[in-house]
Amino acid sequence: MPLALWALTLSAFAIGTTEFVIVGLLPVIAADLAVSLPSAGLLVSLYALGVAIGAPVLTALSSKMPRKALLIGLMALFTVGNLLGAMAPDYYSLMLARVLTGMAHGVFFSIGSTIATSLVPKEKAASAIALMFTGLTVALVTGVPLGTFVGQYLGWQAVFYAVAALGFIAMIGSAILVPNNLPQQKSATFFAEQLQVLTEPRLLMVYAKTALGYGGSFIAFTYLAAILQDVSGFSTDHIALLMLLYGVSVAVGNIWGGKLADKQGPIAALKLIFLGLAAVLLLLSFTAPHPVLAALTVLLWGAVAFGNVPGLQLYVVRQAEIYTPKAVDVASGLNIAAFNLGIAFGSWAGGLVVSQFGLMYTPWIGALIVLLAYGLTHISGKLDQKLIAQPV
Repeated sequence: MPLALWALTLSAFAIGTTEFVIVGLLPVIAADLAVSLPSAGLLVSLYALGVAIGAPVLTALSSKMPRKALLIGLMALFTVGNLLGAMAPDYYSLMLARVLTGMAHGVFFSIGSTIATSLVPKEKAASAIALMFTGLTVALVTGVPLGTFVGQYLGWQAVFYAVAALGFIAMIGSAILVPNNLPQQKSATFFAEQLQVLTEPRLLMVYAKTALGYGGSFIAFTYLAAILQDVSGFSTDHIALLMLLYGVSVAVGNIWGGKLADKQGPIAALKLIFLGLAAVLLLLSFTAPHPVLAALTVLLWGAVAFGNVPGLQLYVVRQAEIYTPKAVDVASGLNIAAFNLGIAFGSWAGGLVVSQFGLMYTPWIGALIVLLAYGLTHISGKLDQKLIAQPV
């Protein structure tokens, strides 16, 4: 794989750490800022909304910028956003810092996916995307559990300072490793070709399955630390260890998902992964009160939690190349927005479920939402077969 992919992976690691470490810190932040657990959960939702806004809008507005300069600028914005979060004097200032950081996140992954696929042969496209997103999974392996540990003993502000340092290192890495002659996507007019993406039914169906798949998972994942602490009875040290195990499983599952999408095609891979994800969420409803079984379920959850990322990103790029070839970057960016709209919805809905019913309603309700994503994936596959069967 080209060195440029490793630069993207380094940046994804920093971004993944700041996105997901908040899950392990929710109880700490809620106590320190004197807000409820569902209110602290909004820090996940609002970050995701920042991504959802930044991905399509800022990707479109920056479509004519050189890719390398844009990457460096995004990591600079990411670093500043985390510094503001570390220095936030209250809950609302922290919320604003999260939105700002999320905007940089959205553009990074939208252009990163198209850059990754352009650097390798077509048959390795899903694996290239998987390698870039491995930065997210490595963040889950190391950044999230370490950040959870640091936040519990040194304060959550220390975590944001550390992530800002990671962002600065990633910015330097992009300046050194990313080539200057990155291919530029065909430019499109924002109010014409790029907005055409939002009127293309086949792309809207991809975005819907992305949002539902991640929304269902995050209904429970946002409150994973609370479930492990309050229901399973784990100590804070054990929770950090379980997040580490979860991250290791995610790393394996992400690579496996990319290889599966390359081998069987994105639709077949997505159907299998969505079914596995729904099954694991349902299983957690029964195993959470039993510490050993809960730990094993978390391990299984990690194996399927992000394995659908390569297939979803590859599928949306391929669909965009057919239906909106002048707006592939924006189509990819909208899928990143869909990921994070799903996360925003899931964390918000999870907070509603927790406040109205309790923590243990979140896993099985999440499983039902994920099954809707499976249904849409099945329909997409049928439509693809009809398209192939049509005479030329």
